[in-house]
Amino acid sequence: MSVHGNILVADDDAAIRTVLNQALSRVGHEVRVTSNASTLWRWVSGGEGDLVITDVVMPDENAFDLLPRIKKVRPDLPVIVMSAQNTFMTAIRASETGAYEYLPKPFDLTELLNIVNRALSEPRRGGGELRADEQPDAMPLVGRSHAMQDIYRMLARMMQTDLTVMISGESGTGKELVARALHEYGRRRNGPFVAINMAAIPRDLIESELFGHEKGAFTGAQNRSSGRFEQAEGGTLFLDEIGDMPMEAQTRLLRVLQQGEYTTVGGRTPIKTDVRIVAATNKDLRTAINQGLFREDLFYRLNVVPLRLPPLRERAEDIPDLVRHFFKQAEKEGLQVKRISPAAYDAMKRYPWPGNVRELENLVRRLAALYPQEEIGHEIIEAELRTSGATAPVSAAGSGGLPDDLSIGQAVEHYLQRHFASFGAELPPPGLYQRILAEVEYPLVLASMTATRGNQIRAAELLGVNRNTLRKKIRELGVNVYRASKG
Repeated sequence: MSVHGNILVADDDAAIRTVLNQALSRVGHEVRVTSNASTLWRWVSGGEGDLVITDVVMPDENAFDLLPRIKKVRPDLPVIVMSAQNTFMTAIRASETGAYEYLPKPFDLTELLNIVNRALSEPRRGGGELRADEQPDAMPLVGRSHAMQDIYRMLARMMQTDLTVMISGESGTGKELVARALHEYGRRRNGPFVAINMAAIPRDLIESELFGHEKGAFTGAQNRSSGRFEQAEGGTLFLDEIGDMPMEAQTRLLRVLQQGEYTTVGGRTPIKTDVRIVAATNKDLRTAINQGLFREDLFYRLNVVPLRLPPLRERAEDIPDLVRHFFKQAEKEGLQVKRISPAAYDAMKRYPWPGNVRELENLVRRLAALYPQEEIGHEIIEAELRTSGATAPVSAAGSGGLPDDLSIGQAVEHYLQRHFASFGAELPPPGLYQRILAEVEYPLVLASMTATRGNQIRAAELLGVNRNTLRKKIRELGVNVYRASKG
């Protein structure tokens, strides 16, 4: 059922004012439009309007400066904010200054009309105030695609809650970045952020790591040790790769979520806890439940707010923004900033990015460190992506690829000759040994995981390394475990 109201629209774009005026009037609303913030403020402070729709950037004042004044004199007046500056910080500022909803431009008119109807039906009080020390340019998450806009808006809604969040997504999509953003821009920001990766800890030590242990609780426990829950008290505990948690630890964690208390390993006295739980996984937990590897009741306790991070191949339009962001980071480390040619960007957008954003970051760092050119062309990008080990082999004829019968040593020699030649009389930057190791390790680990269909124990045996070492390498290199398990 539609609710009609008096709607105030402020936007310096005449076309948008016309579209909104016609669309809102057509469904029965009374509409007043203006191109500036001062007129909007005069209407609002005079008691006019049941709802406001405003652009962020206007000729005389930014809406984020105007919003706190609106919420002070009209706390129940819903304000819908629109912006072409479609960044994570825009969504956060909209939420923290008390906006009812944030819509990125270009917006979907049907969605806007639905939000208007909901806002008029269920007006809300505004949120908290924007922190005075906030830096709008400090962007923990990067991208302007529709997929990322949905993530930003969901995160903005979660900032002022303590709801448990389950983040799912392939390796390298930025699950810990999202968890940190939830903490650093939420109401627990003054508390600690503590992360623990279930895949990186021996299974028989996970309970001790999470809940701590008493002196003498097990062989080698010579002193009492605090666990991650105690360390995260008053803040956020990020449980990464929750699908690797052993069943015994799952039972303990369920008790914490149900009763808000836990006992240390070897302890008897329950300890009250006040932490926000954010979990993450790159596995299909429903499949794990069917296989008896994950508790169904724990899944529903953790999956209060499900948040899926899209792989990079689903938001390829974000690649230019991400590349510029990573080049700026490289510049802070003393490396030269590069430009990427349009053709090179096209090649990057066609690539499937099995290692996701982490793989892209590694590529950008290599480009900044190894190449003297100010502009990186598509030939370099295509050569780098061919040698990443993640795509199908290309023939040597006319493609710059390597013959199939080359030994590993010959392939590395060919690679080095090509890169040294690009520097002419100069030498490449220091650190070449580690960079070459990284180049060899990724395809080696990926091939081992693929050969064993994702079985980390067998892959570790095949490589002749400890399983924990393999897990660490998978995480550092951004190897797509799911892709490997499918062969």
